[in-house]
Order: sequence, then structure tokens, then C-alpha cells
Amino acid sequence: MIQFNSLQQVNLTQKNVLVRVDLNVPMIDKKITDDTRIKAILPTIKYLIKNQAKIILISHFGRPEGVFNSEMSLKPIADHLATLLDVKVNFSPDCIGEIAKKNINEASFGSVVVLENLRFYKQETKGDIDFAKQLASLADIYVNDTFSSSHRAHASITTITKFLPSFAGFLMQYELENLNNLLQNPQQPMLAIVGGAKVSTKIDLLTSLSKKAKAILVGGGMANTFLFALGHQIGKSLCEKDFAQTALNIIEEAKKNNCQIILPSDVVVAKEFKANVRSQNIDITKISADDLILDVGLQTIQNISQQLNSYKTIVWNGPLGAFELNPFHLGTTSLALEVAKQTQEKGLLSVAGGGDIVSALNSCNLAQKFTYISTAGGAFLEWLEGKNLPGIFALSKSF
Repeated sequence: MIQFNSLQQVNLTQKNVLVRVDLNVPMIDKKITDDTRIKAILPTIKYLIKNQAKIILISHFGRPEGVFNSEMSLKPIADHLATLLDVKVNFSPDCIGEIAKKNINEASFGSVVVLENLRFYKQETKGDIDFAKQLASLADIYVNDTFSSSHRAHASITTITKFLPSFAGFLMQYELENLNNLLQNPQQPMLAIVGGAKVSTKIDLLTSLSKKAKAILVGGGMANTFLFALGHQIGKSLCEKDFAQTALNIIEEAKKNNCQIILPSDVVVAKEFKANVRSQNIDITKISADDLILDVGLQTIQNISQQLNSYKTIVWNGPLGAFELNPFHLGTTSLALEVAKQTQEKGLLSVAGGGDIVSALNSCNLAQKFTYISTAGGAFLEWLEGKNLPGIFALSKSF
């Protein structure tokens, strides 16, 4: 496991500490719908407050492509953070330059300053040295507390470590310790549950998991591509037909590794993609040309639930259906209930992360009943795929 310098080893008092966090939270009409990522960074922030540091938070939000966009401002997130802390939270309308310096200088030690969206500058995503230097000039110490963004070689994640003493935040350490302890050499046998929309984005993940898991349950829109590849009628459902051969290759690769690819035996279909539309649970052999597959079926969930006793580890990435629309959350929720029950009662190791699965589990109040929930999306996937994450590598080499 990669070793980092710990925050407990450095004098933080009266220091400006620049903390890279992930405040890219789901938001509708400038209201946060899931603040899991914000709450996850509170231990690091509170520790810095206790040690009378000046906490300077930097983050991205959305994809403004290097242009100022008021819809992607971090101001509403800074306001929400203020409700979670007992100290003043200031907001700076810029993340570099005189405006940022002025806001930081005016803040007191033991308080927090949230700087504006890093991605309002295109230099951020390019890993620009000059941009990283400008960020570094604002602080004495750099802390990376965003495992979820550490698969990106951005200025605020990798380049900045060249210019400041750099440390891992508590969330970063917590993520890596848990993922290494639980999944580096997982207790076998292991079941992987992989959902989401597209096979094309998870080829490496499925290939990697087929070497570690006894079985992989494929759900969500990506299951349609597998079903189509095997000759099933899928109606008007989301499907990457160009990746049908890829799906067949994954099935064959899994067979070589003695890993079973499990596909839905039944599905929930509707004629329209909208909430509360009339739907029905049918066998995959009875899908009509005008059907939309929007969830995994009840029989499939029951079959998997009955098999959970035979597994010691569950790794879950991505929902099994269109969970954001009622009633197409039921497949994900029903199986999550069973996994949570086995975790609490029988010591099943259950790890979930990536995609929308964290939001799905939070929506049914089950996240706390899993062994571990990762706040990361793409980084969680790339870690499972066995890839080196640039932000973590940079952090380990920066002192």
C-alpha cells in the first residue's frame, strides 16, 4: 500500500492549508440533493479547525469548460457547508489572483474559505504548471482529500504537489485503507454487481472483475447490450449494439476465469421512460418491439438473494435500473436490502461505490448498513481495474 505523510505529523497552527476536496455534488435548482461527499470531508476540516489552521477549500463542479458559469458556482455549496460547521465559512468568487488572496487574508485562523470552481479555468484540467503555482502561492501546506478525483492528472491534484509540502487528508486515507484491506485480497467467493448504462465505459472493469469474482451480475442499461448480443429481443431499450461482440468476448473471458456472468432472467418494462408509467414484470423471452427495459425483474432479484449465503464479499458498482424513476428503483432497493441484511446479520463484506449507486443506497437509507461505501466514482472504478491513480502517485512522490 502507498504510504503518505500524515496530517498528525505536521504543525498546522497559523498555517494556510490548501485542501483539494470533491464538492461536485448532485444539485437541482441550486439545491443539493445528496451531501454525502460534503459530510465525508468534515473530519479533515474539523481537525484543521481544531489546530487553528486557515482552511482553504478548492474543488471543481460540473464541466464549465474553462468559462465562468453562474450555474456551476460553488457558492451554494459553501453556504451548505456553513450549516454543517460551527465556524465562519467565507466564499471567494475566484480561485486565484488578487481576489482569492484578499479573501484568504481577511479570513481568520480556524475558519474556512471556499474558493470558486477550479474548472472556470481551462488550465486546471490541463495540469498547467503556472496555474498550479498560483494555487500553491495561496498556502503553506497542500492536502489531497479527494480520492474521488485522484484519477485525474489536473493542476490541483498532481502538478501542485511539486510546489508545496503535501499530505493525504483523512478521507483519502480512509478510502485507500478500506479499499486495500477489503478488496486487495478479497474474501472469497466474491460476487460483483455491475450496473449502469453503458458496456463501453466498463469493459476494463468487467474484465478485471472476471479474474477476481466467482460471478458478476450485470444490470442496468448495459445488461440490454448483453441480452441483445445473445439474440434476445430488447424492444426500444437503451443498447450499444456496436458493442455486442465486446459483450460476447467478456462472457468468454469470464468463462476462462471460471467466473459466471449473470444476466436478468426477467425484467420490468414500460412503453415510456417516465415516472409512475404503467409497467409490468415479464420474462426476457416475452419482450415486445415497443417495450423499454427499465429495471431488473423480481425473479432475478429473488434468485440472487437466495444465493447471497454462498458469497463472502460483494462489490457493487452502479444501479440495476432507472432508480431515479418510480417504480424502477425496486430492483436496486430490493437487492440492497438483502445485501444489507446479510452484512448486518452474517458478516458479509459489502463494498459499494461509483456511478449512482451511492445516491441509490442513500435514497433508501441503506448506505450505513454496508461494510463500506466509497464516495468516489471514476477513481473507484479505475482502482478496481487495477490502474494507477495519478493523484495518489503524485502525493506519494511529493515529499
